[in-house]
Amino acid sequence: MRAVAVSAFGAQPQLMDLPQPEPGPGEVLVRLAAAGLNPVDWKLADGTFGDAVPASFPLVLGTDGAGEVLATGTGVRRFTVGDAVFGQFQRPEQGGGSYCELAVADENAIAPAARSVTYATSAALPTAGMTAYNLVEETRVSEGRRVLIVGATGGVGTLATQLAAGRGAEVIATARPAKAELMRTLGAAETVDHTAGRVADQVLAAHPDGVDVLIDLASGPEEFDEMTRTVRDGGTAVSTIGSADADALTEKNLRGFNFVNRPSPQLLDILAGQVDAGRLTVLVGREVALEEASDVLTASRNGRAQGKTVLAISG
Repeated sequence: MRAVAVSAFGAQPQLMDLPQPEPGPGEVLVRLAAAGLNPVDWKLADGTFGDAVPASFPLVLGTDGAGEVLATGTGVRRFTVGDAVFGQFQRPEQGGGSYCELAVADENAIAPAARSVTYATSAALPTAGMTAYNLVEETRVSEGRRVLIVGATGGVGTLATQLAAGRGAEVIATARPAKAELMRTLGAAETVDHTAGRVADQVLAAHPDGVDVLIDLASGPEEFDEMTRTVRDGGTAVSTIGSADADALTEKNLRGFNFVNRPSPQLLDILAGQVDAGRLTVLVGREVALEEASDVLTASRNGRAQGKTVLAISG
């Protein structure tokens, strides 16, 4: 089968011809139609996680995918051949991922795909969607709360904006002027142009009493500390990239933490249901061929990716 893989950490991703995997007990073999690209994909390829993530090579890249069940291993109860599914396929110790034609997943890492959208849209949803949902849950976003989302125009940010607004929160989203109208259609009450000056100053000028929740998807430690000026006494500040200093936040009387995602099939079911109900829109910026995976990974690594990128694998 065709697959995009690396022969070692730090090696250039290559299109390879690899043997078809077979599902073991509790596993499902899926003929993938599409794979979603996430920053964690190139970080894994680069060996960013070191010994914390044991891997077998060649290592097929990619976490998210969607397609049709081709076969099931013994003991599988949730799926049968022909089911449309989506979810997470990255299995570094087995060398498996989603940038390929056929992938194996644990049956508890996937769920029935949303019926109202394409496989490409479903493939863009799992990691970003579960991250956004858990962020909104863990920061206790609810009706009437004011939420500042930094890095709001990316995959996680656009979904978190919708989920927070859907709970009745007042969402302030950082966005360039060209994306401001899009963010408002997704539920943001207002936007802040992060290229027009310090975001914290702009937010506090408009809202001297601050925000209840800061969800920061982009800022390094110094910038994150600056952003916490916007959070009112007793509020919550969370970083998704490890920039939060819990002790420093406690001294400011803020509840703060570095976010760690907790995926589950139940979350995937919730997200698919919200998509089918029309309450959640998944934005796909680009669809490219599997052969272009190396180029789009480089663009993501260099911060040049626009919107959510999906690899088209099969029809």
